[in-house]
Amino acid sequence: MILGKVTGTVVTTISHPHYKNRRLLVVQPLTLKGDKADGDFLALDTTHAGIGDTVLVNREGNGARAVLNNPDGAIISLIVGIVDQVTVETVN
Repeated sequence: MILGKVTGTVVTTISHPHYKNRRLLVVQPLTLKGDKADGDFLALDTTHAGIGDTVLVNREGNGARAVLNNPDGAIISLIVGIVDQVTVETVN
């Protein structure tokens, strides 16, 4: 699971049947200051998240397919929650 920020949506004219009635969103992983950021990725939305939302993403294919109850699904990244608040505390 990772935290990310939704930065965009994907519009397709034809999409895989496993994506039917679901949106694809562009997610930018959140990192701590000084950590190297990974690139943006696409995630299937199950939460009605929107641009600017902080989301919890399952980026493990088997887990994502289990959530959707689709063992043969063509899915790797799945948005499973919208995060209301994140607090980071440093320990000295």
